[in-house]
Amino acid sequence: MDWQSIPPLTALRAFAALADEGTMAKAGARLNVSHAAVSQQVRALEDHLGLTLLERAGGPGALTPAGRDLADAALAGLDRIARSVAELTGADSERPIQISTTPGFASSWLMPRLADFRARHPDLSLMIDPSPDLRPLQPGGLDIAIRYGSGEWPGTRAELLLESSIAIVGAPGLVGEGPIDSPADLTRYHWLQELGTTEASDYLNRNGAVLNRSLGLTSLPGSLLIDAVRNGQGIGVIARAFVQADIDAGRLNLLFEDKQKKGYWLVVRDGVMRPSARAMFRWLRAQAARME
Repeated sequence: MDWQSIPPLTALRAFAALADEGTMAKAGARLNVSHAAVSQQVRALEDHLGLTLLERAGGPGALTPAGRDLADAALAGLDRIARSVAELTGADSERPIQISTTPGFASSWLMPRLADFRARHPDLSLMIDPSPDLRPLQPGGLDIAIRYGSGEWPGTRAELLLESSIAIVGAPGLVGEGPIDSPADLTRYHWLQELGTTEASDYLNRNGAVLNRSLGLTSLPGSLLIDAVRNGQGIGVIARAFVQADIDAGRLNLLFEDKQKKGYWLVVRDGVMRPSARAMFRWLRAQAARME
């Protein structure tokens, strides 16, 4: 980074406040200085850059195109700094721990264990986002993501939480007792997969078969997926860890298993976690260790 090219931060802060508040007077009130002081700092910033940032004939706080570009960048950067400072100093300690994970993981693994976390940390609040989407991890937003994959997501740190193969399962009443020799034999059935994924077609394609679209495909949230497979509504593609008890009890038949080296990972941003998020991270790790 060329540090010499960075404008004076006092002037940049005054300009960002003006862009955010709309007038010199409001910006001065937010910064606890006079409107004249804000005006002086903005002119100093223009002199430093050699650019006109305000359309002074266009009304209070009207920005030139260059001013709008700089304001957007300054506000985004200063907002990120403010959020990071709040995290590091504990100023946002009352903000809920925000976790993103798939609906299947949330319903089958996380929710049955949360009572233990609440008993250990009754003062901490949680916000759980059950979504198959890869939500961004950023200051002031998500603290932890639990993702299925190989552990490689740029700009993050990932630690394997739960290793699990993918199970292809069906209810005994649906698939019967006859032999099923290859995944292609299963194309005569309706298939079920978790909402937001393409796991059914992906699995069949990897094994030289094609999903029979004439029989349809149902995508639904994880908890509903497991119930639908148990009820014999179709062939399910599910993490084996979530249906192992059903397989052991004979409620589901394990038809095939995809043993690619994948699992569920704890994913966080690079850097220091705030204390509440760190408590959740350690608890998740401890819960997974109990399964080994």
